[in-house]
Amino acid sequence: MFRANLTIFPGKCIRPICVCIFLLAAVARSLCQEDAAQDSETTEAAAPLKEDDDGYAQIELLLRAMEIVRENYVDESKVSYESLVNNALAGMLSALDPHSQFLYPELYEQVKETLDEGTYDGVGIAVAPKDGALSIVSVREDGPAARAGVLPGDQIVQIGNRLAKDLPIVEAVQMLRGNPGETMKLILKRSSAVELQSVEILREVIKEETVKDVMLIDASMSGAHKIGYARLLQFNEPSAGELRDALDRLEDDGMEAFVLDLRNNPGGLITSAVDVCGEFVPPETEIVTTEGRVRAHDRPPYRTASRKQRERTYPVAVLVNHSSASGSELVAGALQDLNRAVIVGETTFGKGSVQGIIPMQRGTALRLTIAKYYTPGKWTIHERGVTPDIVATLTPEQEERVFKWWAAPDRRSIDGVNSLADLGDRQLQRAVDALQGVLVLQERGADKK
Repeated sequence: MFRANLTIFPGKCIRPICVCIFLLAAVARSLCQEDAAQDSETTEAAAPLKEDDDGYAQIELLLRAMEIVRENYVDESKVSYESLVNNALAGMLSALDPHSQFLYPELYEQVKETLDEGTYDGVGIAVAPKDGALSIVSVREDGPAARAGVLPGDQIVQIGNRLAKDLPIVEAVQMLRGNPGETMKLILKRSSAVELQSVEILREVIKEETVKDVMLIDASMSGAHKIGYARLLQFNEPSAGELRDALDRLEDDGMEAFVLDLRNNPGGLITSAVDVCGEFVPPETEIVTTEGRVRAHDRPPYRTASRKQRERTYPVAVLVNHSSASGSELVAGALQDLNRAVIVGETTFGKGSVQGIIPMQRGTALRLTIAKYYTPGKWTIHERGVTPDIVATLTPEQEERVFKWWAAPDRRSIDGVNSLADLGDRQLQRAVDALQGVLVLQERGADKK
């Protein structure tokens, strides 16, 4: 019924393109062969493409479509070769997975400029794609987003005047960053709220911190045993050293068991995550491996250091939730596989892939998923997460209450809670209960000897 609105293009408008098509296809194949000659190891390791995957035919299809668009699209200003090729590359990369992206020159320069050392200009949130939406994995409790009421687990609907669903992850991150003093508007969707929420956040320079709230848990929660506690907010360069100092202090105070809280931890440096594991397992223990289609991307296994200052053999529990991602999942998965810690909480986020940035011509680059991380038990957390040994959940309202208490400058001002034991954190209580059970069994075994 719509045939009258269709235009059949005569063959003469296509034929002059054919020579160009096959020349370009030949050049493309020649370049591929040239790269293969320069990197024979990579070529041998790559999984072979299907025999019926004809590059010539597909390039012909792409170039035919491009020329038809250039000659017939109504708005000539939108059909330059650069624009069409960049958009084609953007579509190709985004269709692979949410973490792969074509970086056009301006975005690539921004990415290179924001490789920082412990500080960044932004709003204090970490984001990642999940279930087709841009999800807030973690919120800095002392950052501007937390002060504006943003919570972990919120979904970003809009950044400024751009819909989040239309933004690749790298571009979304760059929009969240900016100059201190600038105001940014977000529209958020929260599972516990019916209506969308609009917040305005003032960007500022944020100093990264790692280990917070180092303490012995109150006896009203831990009973007769001294159980230590610390939250690790992310993995950056000083994280392992800060945790090491915290553990030393707690041990000097008589700690018998330890709870490591990785809830809402978005990850960070993989080397830092491995060093954190090194505090609880023997030297030179294999923690993480990477595997991809190309052998060059399979680096040697990440192992703990060959020496350590103190042996820490006491029971450990690791707290995780739906916003524990990347490095925190690697730590939880490794300590679980190595039978070194009991994992308590909820199934984690499921981000366990490796992205590489590959520079291209004309100032562009590809951000490409090249491998996946694997735990000591040889399973990947990617799109699967870490399943806890002891499942314990909080309602959205309980999560909000716990987060606001941690973020409050004066914690006694939140619902009259005076200590961690009064907070009603069921996940923490389950972790403490598990450690108490282990300690009781150890004491019985020691008595029988």
